[in-house]
Amino acid sequence: MKRLFPHPGLSVLLVAIWMLALNGLSVGGFLLGLVFATVIPLFTAPFWPDRPRIRFGRPLIAYVLLVVRDIAVANFQVAWLILFRRNRDLASCWLSIPLEVRSAEAITVLAGTISLTPGTVSADVSTDGRWLLVHALDARDPEAEIARIKTRYERRLLEIFR
Repeated sequence: MKRLFPHPGLSVLLVAIWMLALNGLSVGGFLLGLVFATVIPLFTAPFWPDRPRIRFGRPLIAYVLLVVRDIAVANFQVAWLILFRRNRDLASCWLSIPLEVRSAEAITVLAGTISLTPGTVSADVSTDGRWLLVHALDARDPEAEIARIKTRYERRLLEIFR
């Protein structure tokens, strides 16, 4: 089975994206998605030898639900900041977040999570992959914001990317 599906996560993602691109459910579309989900990882496996080990299941589902919730809440927080506070009252700053995650995929997910959450955007990763530069729209206490990102997102990603 491992030989037929060298990257099972990629295979599942390809089927899901294919079905979303079709914008409908059909047996033929699903079977073609399975063909793509089998063939593409087989051809790309030699180019991705050090693939990350991802822990599917409860930690991944909990992370996705947390991120969706945080995006919704942050949208309202940023809207409130824009509508009811003046620009000079904002405490925007740059945050240098020390990283414990080491895989490029985990760092990418963390940076993407931060950028998807309104009010923060990841700007750069150090060349050694140990620091993430983030801009925060309103961070009264930068150290607390760094601690929040590390405990809320990075700790969970450490569980998912073993």
